[in-house]
Amino acid sequence: MRRFIATLPVVALALAASTLPGRTDDATATRPMQVADARPAAPEFSGLTNWQNSAPLTIAGLRGKVVLVNFWTYGCVNCVNTLPHVTQLYSKYRDKGFVVVGVHTPEFPFERSTGNVQAALKRHGITYPVAQDNNSATWNAWRNQYWPAQYIVDQTGRVVYSHAGEGAYDEIDRTVAKLLNVQS
Repeated sequence: MRRFIATLPVVALALAASTLPGRTDDATATRPMQVADARPAAPEFSGLTNWQNSAPLTIAGLRGKVVLVNFWTYGCVNCVNTLPHVTQLYSKYRDKGFVVVGVHTPEFPFERSTGNVQAALKRHGITYPVAQDNNSATWNAWRNQYWPAQYIVDQTGRVVYSHAGEGAYDEIDRTVAKLLNVQS
């Protein structure tokens, strides 16, 4: 009896495995497997106001371009440290189908001021589109948690790369260049 009870789990496992989806003993019933694209679709911008350097943009309207979505705020030292790299990247690739969208999401109440954001854009030589996300709607839609954070969206609207914090500048450049099919 003990031997019979000990073999029950093995028999149950074998029976369960034989009924798993996609399992078949009929070789003619096999079909090529479809693999879903694991890269998430970029969420649409929402709640953005006070667009600077551009009319309002949408993720859908940017299809066909490579997009760097840069979450930042002018009062964050780490964000400010990334700005020269972001502006350089924009200058390097903007004529090749590349767009940077700065999403200024304030951490403190004084960072909500449009005048302060405009002064920061001028101070840092930012000419790419920037919008204010004062209610964190886009921040939340993207499930972002960090200042700064960069997301690269490919031409099909999928997020193909993300980085939080400073650094990874060469990797970001290589990713953009590869998507644009240009030399970095």
